[in-house]
Amino acid sequence: MTLSSPLLLAAGLLLTAALAWAAVASARRRTAALAAAGVVVPGARRAQLGTGLTIAGVAVLAIATAGPAAMVPVPRTAGTVVLAIDVSNSMGADDVAPTRLAAAQRAARAFVAAQPDSVDIGVVAFERGALTTARPDADHSVALAAINRLKLTGGTSLRTAIMASLSAITGKPVALGRDDTAPDIGYWPSATIVMFSDGQNQGGDVEPAATAAQRAGVHIHTVGVGTEAGATVKVDGYHLQTSLEKDTLTLIARTTGGAYHPASDAARLDGIADTIDLRLTVSDKPLPLAGALIGLALALFTAGAALTVLRSGRVI
Repeated sequence: MTLSSPLLLAAGLLLTAALAWAAVASARRRTAALAAAGVVVPGARRAQLGTGLTIAGVAVLAIATAGPAAMVPVPRTAGTVVLAIDVSNSMGADDVAPTRLAAAQRAARAFVAAQPDSVDIGVVAFERGALTTARPDADHSVALAAINRLKLTGGTSLRTAIMASLSAITGKPVALGRDDTAPDIGYWPSATIVMFSDGQNQGGDVEPAATAAQRAGVHIHTVGVGTEAGATVKVDGYHLQTSLEKDTLTLIARTTGGAYHPASDAARLDGIADTIDLRLTVSDKPLPLAGALIGLALALFTAGAALTVLRSGRVI
């Protein structure tokens, strides 16, 4: 149990102790005086009980004024989600209308809208390099603004995308060690990466990066944006054929315990938010107890007053 005002509790308990001492002293004097006069008062114990209940009510009320709260475990859908969105030039292909990038942006916005406030969402834009354009935050408008700002540029490095996403999750730079060994970044089971890409990787072996995410407990769900038939894009005056390469995206998802989601058209992209499962976590939430304690105090006051009335016909 926690208290918002421990000083009020201390003051209330001192007052309760003073009242209890005064009640005991008064009862002893009254008993001594009546005994000296040879008078026996029936119901004395009932009167003492009434006084005791009243003092107990004061004690409970003192605790209530201190703002007590119990920490209660509450299950909720929570954690961190990083949306890693491919902004390489191949994402300008129009085999998914109006373009792969525009369709991915629409799906990412739908995903953000589907998440509760308990989920922190960040955005990583990636091509050969990667940039955290929005750090994970409960304010989802920040993520939406970052998604809307995305522009096409460069090639594709899924390896860099994964490491940048892990950096966004941990809040510090994360890099593979020598010989591509996975770094020790702790365990982040409530974190998820959702990667939107056409899978055309040009940035090195992705498996070590996927293994680093797997060891950290981070699931990666991949969304393949494009078609296997592909389309032609114009880059620096050249016309290049580009198509969806799902094998690498499937490998990333399988390695990390996530899932690969094909999205060959806009309609299938719109449903991605409903297919990705976030993990349930249990967190301690403060449950205020003041109201219940005040009710208990009033019950004690009422019981104490009733016993006093039954003994003497008046409230004292």
